[in-house]
Amino acid sequence: MVLQYKKKSETRWKKYPGKDKIEGSVSDYDFRLLNEAQTKVLVEKGPYEKVMKRFRQIEFFKHH
Repeated sequence: MVLQYKKKSETRWKKYPGKDKIEGSVSDYDFRLLNEAQTKVLVEKGPYEKVMKRFRQIEFFKHH
């Protein structure tokens, strides 16, 4: 899965490098989750907490 982010005022999505590498706090950004091939959006744009919650759910079911 690929986590992407963008500043709320921007239109272009970028690959998420990690919390410590972005400017400001995660609340300034929108996030979304795509499949590995980046052909399907698994989680529509939303706040970091919401997207990461769904990411963890998907990971959990993938391994059980």
